[in-house]
Amino acid sequence: MIRTEADIAEALEALIAADGRLAAILDKAGSVPLRRSRSGLEGLIAIVVAQQVSKASADAIFGRLGESVDLTDPHAILAADDEVLRAAGLSRPKQRTVRAIAEAIAEGRVDLARCEVAAAEEAIAELVAVRGIGVWTAECYLLFCAGHRDVFPAGDLALQAAVAHAFDEESRPTARRLGEIAGAWRPHRSVAARLFWAYYATIHRREVVPAAASDKPMSKEISTAKTAPPARPRKVRSAKPLS
Repeated sequence: MIRTEADIAEALEALIAADGRLAAILDKAGSVPLRRSRSGLEGLIAIVVAQQVSKASADAIFGRLGESVDLTDPHAILAADDEVLRAAGLSRPKQRTVRAIAEAIAEGRVDLARCEVAAAEEAIAELVAVRGIGVWTAECYLLFCAGHRDVFPAGDLALQAAVAHAFDEESRPTARRLGEIAGAWRPHRSVAARLFWAYYATIHRREVVPAAASDKPMSKEISTAKTAPPARPRKVRSAKPLS
């Protein structure tokens, strides 16, 4: 699992040994952030809360929700009145998703600890079986909350743009094509994703967070990364590419 900066460094060393092109990408990207968030039920709910709102709004909603309900206990969430969730700032769809998550965990249909160590495809399949959770939400949870070592969100538009730029491609690869490219970086695809996000941030001179292709954006910062037109790929002489 990816828990520390040392885990990032170890994975980067293995990635460069497997694919020498990544050394130049790392030179350009500079540091590759750890970007860990709270794990477990609380972490998954935080991702849902943050979708389609600004970071400040997400923090405020999550704070109010946590003051009213024990977000580590699925039974407490299920017992909470709709008015409590609504007063915290949750929209009706988010209320349904939060309850669906709590119900799945309470009934044993989802085991977040199991997801942390399962193969990425298995973990994602278990999570997306819950109503309201899409692939992007599942991938974000595994990457940033669970610290899963081998997840690569091939549908992320910033990653597609970064890989195209890094490898001097004429156009952004499709999700299918990027998934094939990222296959060479197993079992360290999570750090490869962090690397290319860091690279994207460098070439665009701004911090970037995952830009969902199949799910809705987690925040306005994500939305910016998603909708900004990618720069036309050009040669990068020095190096390449991480709510």
